[in-house]
Amino acid sequence: MRHPHRITARVGSVVTATAVVSGLVTAPGLADTPTPLIENGRTQPVFDYADAVYHEVDIETEADSDGDGAPDTVRMRIMRPKESDDGLRVPTIIEPSPYWSELNDAEMYDVDLDDEDAGTVPRSGGGYRPGGLAGTDAPADPEELRRSAAGGPAASMSNYYDNYFLPRGYAVAQLDSLGTGGSTGCPTSGAHNETLGVKAAVDWLNGRATGRDAEGNEVTAAAWSTGDAAMTGISYNGTLPVAAATAGVEGLKTIVPQGAISSWYDYYRENGGVVAPGGYQGEDTDVLAKLVYTREDREICGAVLDSITQDQDRRSGDYNAFWDERNYRNDVGDISASVFLAHGLNDWNVKTDQALRMWRELGEHGVPRKMWLYQGGHINPMNLRMEEWLDQLHRWFDYWLYDLDNGIMDEPAVDIENADLSWSAQDDWPAAGTAPLRLHMNAATEGARGATGTLERVPERGRGQEESFTDAGRTVTADTLATAPEAAGENALVYVSGELDEDVRVNGFPKVSVRAAMDGASPYLTALLVDYGTDTRATGAVRYDRDARVCYGEGIPEDPGCTYRSRHKTETRDYKIVTRGILDARNRLSDERQRPVVSGTMYRYSWEMQAQDYVFKAGHRIGVVVISTDYDYSLRYPSGTEVTLDTKASTVTLPVSEGRDGYRG
Repeated sequence: MRHPHRITARVGSVVTATAVVSGLVTAPGLADTPTPLIENGRTQPVFDYADAVYHEVDIETEADSDGDGAPDTVRMRIMRPKESDDGLRVPTIIEPSPYWSELNDAEMYDVDLDDEDAGTVPRSGGGYRPGGLAGTDAPADPEELRRSAAGGPAASMSNYYDNYFLPRGYAVAQLDSLGTGGSTGCPTSGAHNETLGVKAAVDWLNGRATGRDAEGNEVTAAAWSTGDAAMTGISYNGTLPVAAATAGVEGLKTIVPQGAISSWYDYYRENGGVVAPGGYQGEDTDVLAKLVYTREDREICGAVLDSITQDQDRRSGDYNAFWDERNYRNDVGDISASVFLAHGLNDWNVKTDQALRMWRELGEHGVPRKMWLYQGGHINPMNLRMEEWLDQLHRWFDYWLYDLDNGIMDEPAVDIENADLSWSAQDDWPAAGTAPLRLHMNAATEGARGATGTLERVPERGRGQEESFTDAGRTVTADTLATAPEAAGENALVYVSGELDEDVRVNGFPKVSVRAAMDGASPYLTALLVDYGTDTRATGAVRYDRDARVCYGEGIPEDPGCTYRSRHKTETRDYKIVTRGILDARNRLSDERQRPVVSGTMYRYSWEMQAQDYVFKAGHRIGVVVISTDYDYSLRYPSGTEVTLDTKASTVTLPVSEGRDGYRG
């Protein structure tokens, strides 16, 4: 179903610059009632940030996740122009988060499995043992909230939304998600109660939920709120807006999720395998819930946290009811808000599939959408391309929250930062003309174990059909195994193309299909798509130019509305792992149920790698590296699993939009 932009009349209507008299913005026919100033189809910064009204409200939700017999509540901190006490009515930009309070310590799981029953046949005993929490570095991005603590503000807020948008006629709010900070209820790493928590904020702005101040007095937003809201944020802060949107809550006009989760299964599991987000090996939903469990009562949610540990099922990695509840893509058809996605193409924390599968679903359901893809990792795009980001975000919010026809919906829907760090725009993703290019994994010279095979359009005749390697991922990283195709030795199978005659752009979901046999402890098959060729490439990390502070908005001495531009960290190397995909062999037929793997028996295994948009340059070679254990992401079973591929029946399919003729083979 399609979701046309709905135009509504509001009491606090906007006025154009011609309605400004002596610097005072007044609404025609409503003497002394202030209104936003509009010039060139945009709200202008006419409201004094330093005079902003600040208040807090505890909002009742429809959940009782802590089981105390009372509705869970979420605490929202609000800043708004002081003129909203004098008749100005404004929309609200909300950033929900579990991270606004200081976080707890939480133990990661030990991912090195040593139990006797470890193996490709489903296990009935043994398991994991808890390990220590590795130290985590504070994020380099000043606006990044993943694993960092930001105290609740009294006269300003972290991030940039308040400094930029409040002077332009917006209220800006921070919301403590359930079980965190000043809220009640329990944190559940994406369950439905968390959806109800963020939904309640929009309900309160529209008079559908009860809110109370610190003294317990009932308060409403009727005098200052238009009822229209946006939600935004990065990481978990961006995931909660996705959850709210799938509830179809009236009044939520748009969301802007950055580096956000659309399916929690795909964050902690992959094709039946138990996996970790990049940089957090051993984390799972219960670890995260314990980390953010910062509400005042630290005992009441014990049973809820225990149920998370049980239901997440680290024993099998199967997709079950626990994960289905946390799959927001199931409910894209209920979204009535527009969606502006932003995601780093080098994000191995919240991987690219989270945004790009969501993008596909949004398109299939006719949801108004826009997207930025950039060469960063798990970072905020604002500092990378500050003026353009603020320009587009400003016009996006003005269009959806103030009904201003400013051309934002007439522009190309997708902005992409290319591998060479240039930017381009296109109408959709994948790019028009993208088509599959199937390449065969042809064996190396018969009998040369550890030699490099080839990637060609047709299967090679007259060569051996089977090649084997021994899993060493327990101690050797995928990066090491991919360093050079000639150096993989006996611990990987490597297949490379000839040198490309022209640039080849891969954009979409690469797919691997192999016929293979396994014998040993590890149930994993991992495929790496590798760019072989010396080049200077973005690593996903950024550095900040702290010698040149940029002020983008208004503020106060403690929060001046300034930040630093960021630039990509790059490195010159002979290769880059472009994307990867992991499969648990026992889930070869379904994510939902394991099936036994008989040692030495050939089976068909097919799985997709993480979505990617990448240009392999002319003169480079495209490589596919097949390994078992992925040291940084998968569970690590005892080394030594023998994997044999039938190369006559093994292929990789690349979604190619440019340069198909440049592929020789």
